[in-house]
Amino acid sequence: MIKKDKHANDSILITGENSRFCNFLKKDLIDYKTYFTSKKNFNILNLKQMRNYIKNKKIKYLIHIAGLSRPMNLNEENIKLSIDLNIIGTANIVKLCNELKIKLIYFSTHYVYPCKTGNYKETDPLFPINNYAWSKLGGEASVHLYKKSLILRLAMTDYPFVHKKAIKGAKSSFVFNKTISKLIPLFLDEIGEINIGGKKRDIYNFAKKFATKKIGSIKLSQMKNFPKDSSLDISKLIKLLNKKKINSTKIIL
Repeated sequence: MIKKDKHANDSILITGENSRFCNFLKKDLIDYKTYFTSKKNFNILNLKQMRNYIKNKKIKYLIHIAGLSRPMNLNEENIKLSIDLNIIGTANIVKLCNELKIKLIYFSTHYVYPCKTGNYKETDPLFPINNYAWSKLGGEASVHLYKKSLILRLAMTDYPFVHKKAIKGAKSSFVFNKTISKLIPLFLDEIGEINIGGKKRDIYNFAKKFATKKIGSIKLSQMKNFPKDSSLDISKLIKLLNKKKINSTKIIL
């Protein structure tokens, strides 16, 4: 875990309590004053309920993770749910943060880029490859209206690698959720957009190297509309790690 810092006594609210990512985050933020929320107590489609929950808690930071992500094709099959959770829900979060002057950190995806040539910088044009990415970009649109915010464009996958097969012939900058979880305290005072990922490599090679079980392969040609190269330019992230005197070679696997 990143060394406890000046924010240890600040209240942090995190949406998406039941996500795999939050399982790691609960351990990595154990020394921080945190509120992990789910649909039951903090429904992002119910502004009134969110206001009531947050009342008197003096929240300084809100990390918005909740949304419709897996399986990704749900965003193709149920666009109403995709719009509700990833666009309208995020817009409600922005409204709440704006009302209460709370710093917002929004989890987006590296798939908002065209995913054709790779090595995308934060300033490069955006052109999502599928409905999931479009819905996350829709969320980004509302976050951009609120200046006290940070968008993390994540090339994140679950640890351990959960799939039986991985794509061979597609490039990415995948990094595990357990690694990103440890970095969250570094982003509390940042604004704008930051790409979060690891080294550029073939997805199958990444999975094979770090998998806890034998991994099969699928050719890219067998996949419909799968991103050919979603790799990221992570120089901004590395600069931040260096500024915080953190050895980036131990983080960027």
